[in-house]
Amino acid sequence: MSVHFDERSGVIPCETAWGSWYQTMEEVFIEVNVPPGTSAKEIKCNIESKHIELRVKDQQIFKGKLFGSTVSDEATWTLEDKKLIQIVLMKTNREAGNCWQSLLEGEYTADLWVQDQMQRKLTLERFQRENPGFDFSGAEISGNFHGGGPDFSNLKK
Repeated sequence: MSVHFDERSGVIPCETAWGSWYQTMEEVFIEVNVPPGTSAKEIKCNIESKHIELRVKDQQIFKGKLFGSTVSDEATWTLEDKKLIQIVLMKTNREAGNCWQSLLEGEYTADLWVQDQMQRKLTLERFQRENPGFDFSGAEISGNFHGGGPDFSNLKK
């Protein structure tokens, strides 16, 4: 059984006041810290393809237009140990060049260093998928990696 790329390479989180968010080529993960003992009945999570709203105990945690579009009927949220909400959004555009700069348009923006690290990671994830016999999880990348890195698909084999 092979271990998923992110489990080997780690994640690059964008920290926020309420928790953090991070991404892969396919998904955006949101982790929200809530008071211990929170029940699922106290959580209202509305996820649409381009909008999201999360309320806990009638307090709005976040609400707004997502940075990119998602497949709303594939989104999930769970409450872990009554203290952590985990939300998983499936990106519509699943290319390495689709690196979200923020969770919502104009809010929860990753700083430039985190954005750079996220894009590096997505580019390495793309290389891993294109070359399944190699392990890129511990690799470093430099040079032209923005926008998903160079395209080698037209090279003759």
